[in-house]
Amino acid sequence: MKKFVVSLALACCAALPLQAYARDLPDFTELVEKQGATVVNISTTQVIKGRRGGPQFPFDGDDATQELLRRFFPGQIPNHPGVPQEFKNRSLGSGFIVSADGHILTNAHVVDGADEVLVKLTDKREFKAKVLGADKRTDVALIKIEASNLPVARLGDSVKLKVGEWVVAIGSPFGFENTVTAGIVSAKGRSLAHENYVPFIQTDVAINPGNSGGPLFNLKGEVIGINSQIYSRSGGSMGLSFAIPIDLAIDIQNQLKAKGKVSRGRLGIGIQEVSKELAESFNLGKPQGALVASVEKGSVADKAGIEVGDIILKFDGRVVNESADLPRMVGSTRPGNKSVVQVWRKGTTRDLGVTVGELADEDDNKTRLAGRSGKPAEPQAANRLGLVLAVPTAEQKRALGIQHGLIVEDVKNGGARSELRSGDIILSAIVKGSQTDIKSLAQFNDMLQGVEKGGAMTLLVRRGDSQTFITLKSPSDK
Repeated sequence: MKKFVVSLALACCAALPLQAYARDLPDFTELVEKQGATVVNISTTQVIKGRRGGPQFPFDGDDATQELLRRFFPGQIPNHPGVPQEFKNRSLGSGFIVSADGHILTNAHVVDGADEVLVKLTDKREFKAKVLGADKRTDVALIKIEASNLPVARLGDSVKLKVGEWVVAIGSPFGFENTVTAGIVSAKGRSLAHENYVPFIQTDVAINPGNSGGPLFNLKGEVIGINSQIYSRSGGSMGLSFAIPIDLAIDIQNQLKAKGKVSRGRLGIGIQEVSKELAESFNLGKPQGALVASVEKGSVADKAGIEVGDIILKFDGRVVNESADLPRMVGSTRPGNKSVVQVWRKGTTRDLGVTVGELADEDDNKTRLAGRSGKPAEPQAANRLGLVLAVPTAEQKRALGIQHGLIVEDVKNGGARSELRSGDIILSAIVKGSQTDIKSLAQFNDMLQGVEKGGAMTLLVRRGDSQTFITLKSPSDK
């Protein structure tokens, strides 16, 4: 009997921490009950027309198989007499209602190219939707259905969102409607490759194909993001999902509703991240800001006096911590606005006034760099850093649009520790914040002596149709 009492007491003691732990866990039931009806399922159809004279169907020579396919798959045999050469591509996504009269937010990629957009509500009603506008740069789209008195999602403030906070996603992963998943905010302001205009919210919420365009809620039941992308090697959730902040999405929505398109500011510059080595080369106390690698001739930046080698530290009073911050700041500025750009130049800061230009609908940086033409000068032997350099001929200078520089013919034996490649053009060198144009091999080799003794030097390099800064280090620093 004593053993039984002791065992019961131990079991009760063990259950107490579990009960306390359970009480500390968030309860999502009320959130889902109140906000679940604001989430919709979106299915799209795109008609893909086949090409005449395409490859033969694999069973063209087998009459028995052809007859079997005709009986069990009528109208689906390609290149068969009387069968239209087209098929329908269908896809699924999610969205959420932002007005009682039927405005819905979703992802641009969900409705991109669709011939028909069908919206299904939680009460099983279905509506054909009209796409009012889509912005591919932020992946936000606004669609409209003809309905009234619809439940509307509560919109929150993504700026107030904190890392570690609980969040909930509702959507249709793989077509499973109104699926609820939960997790925490893993990071804010995340930059993704080729996504310059969105400071993504990263979460570990289970997001899968079909969740795209659905809402991300905080525990107050407010939408603080639109689920947009996942990082996955398998195609399914791996605990890395990314949402568009609702503050950005609302701005895009308002512009799409008013004009059907989005206007963005631009400066007309090429920028790159400021590494520790680059910060040292420009005598900047710490790696920060956006390094200007190129300035378009005649652009608003050119007119404002922004120069290659400037490091932009602030835009309109807002600190540029890393290069990815600048496109978002400029892009969110209305064209025509007058702004102040603070730059770091030759060891000091200066403020420059600029009237923000407008970013074209399509990528407007289509400048082509003329290819190397004419017979190049005889390349020199590799220097002690493994660089084989050549002076461009007059014909090459005209074709490349340069007045000075050296062509990198080869990088041998690993070369100096840098990212230099064959075909790069070295335009200038920066040492202790001072920039010098490179005009001859002798001049460049003299400047290399500091690198050969274990130092470093930053180079302005033309590569293809862009420019970049590269730090050249002594091989001994590897």
